[in-house]
Parts: sequence; C-alpha cells; structure tokens
Amino acid sequence: MDILSIILIAIGLAMDCFAVSVSKGLATSCVVRPGEQHCARFSPKAVLMAVLFGLFQGGMPLIGYFAGTLFADFFSKFSPWIALGLLVFIGGKMIYESYHEDEDHHSADDFSLKTLLLLAVATSIDALATGVIFIPVPERLWVGVGIIALVSFLFSIGGYLIGKYAGTKFRLNANLIGGIILILIGIKIWVEGVWM
Repeated sequence: MDILSIILIAIGLAMDCFAVSVSKGLATSCVVRPGEQHCARFSPKAVLMAVLFGLFQGGMPLIGYFAGTLFADFFSKFSPWIALGLLVFIGGKMIYESYHEDEDHHSADDFSLKTLLLLAVATSIDALATGVIFIPVPERLWVGVGIIALVSFLFSIGGYLIGKYAGTKFRLNANLIGGIILILIGIKIWVEGVWM
C-alpha cells in the first residue's frame, strides 16, 4: 500500500468529521436575535474538537489492526448501528432545540467534552475495520494512522471555518441545519455499513 492510497483512505474517513465540523461552525457564526447580535470569534474549542476527531479517526484503525480480523468483523457489523444511534440522538436533540430555543441552551454550539467525545466516537467508529487493511503491511501502520489523524484534524478545522463563514453570511438556523446534517451522516454511515 502506497502513501497516496493511505491519503485517499484518510480523506474518505475524514468526510464525516468534515460534515460534523461544518455544523459546529454554523453554530458559532453570528447569532442575530431581537435586540442582540453576537459574533463569536474562532473558538479554541474547535481545535479541541479537531484534535479529538483526529485522535479517534487515527486510533480506531489502530485498534482494528491490533484486534485483528476477529474483532474487526464484529465491530464492523455493529458500528453502523452505533453511529446511527449516536448521531440521530444528538441531531434529533438539536432539531428539537431549534424549535424550543431559549437564550441559555443551544446544543449546536455545545462544545462540551462529553458532546465532542460522542461525536468523535460516532464519526470514527466505522474506521475501526480500516485497521485490517494494514495487517498485510504492518510497516505502514504508524504512517497510516498518522496520516489518517492529520487529515481528519485538517478537514475538521476546514469544515468548522466553512460552517462559520456560511452561517455568518447567510444567517442560517444552526441547530436545525446541524441536526439534519448529523442525522444524514448517521444514515449514510448506516447505509454504507449495512447495505454496501
């Protein structure tokens, strides 16, 4: 397996991180309410999110490699269901809150460690089985894990900035759009894992 193949795999794995990061960026764009306009700057929590996404995206193939085909097959069977459940739960909560919004509670801009960890697990669990591809080429394992983690980190930062820009420019309902994005990602992961 060459480096280009690993980079392409890393880009494919990073797409879910990218989409979730766009929804988080939307949440931190300018919020306009009657008598109030709040424009958040780049949040250091976005860097934490990108670091967690990178660590989990890189860590899951590592776990898959060491677990070998026995456990990777088991996790690949159930990972689409776990990802779907987590993302539908978080996305559904965001959609609900978009219609029941109060000034103190906005889950789209929730960068709590608990929420970020749930999102990191949900977007990376399908990468677990990817570790199996390194079994025939163990000398590429650490390079592959590093590339996957770095690409996921960069795509997460990029997605956050794109979402932040789009939300500021177009004044979108971040909770509603973010919730829909998360549910669609969950469905995509589920369809790819169960039907493809």
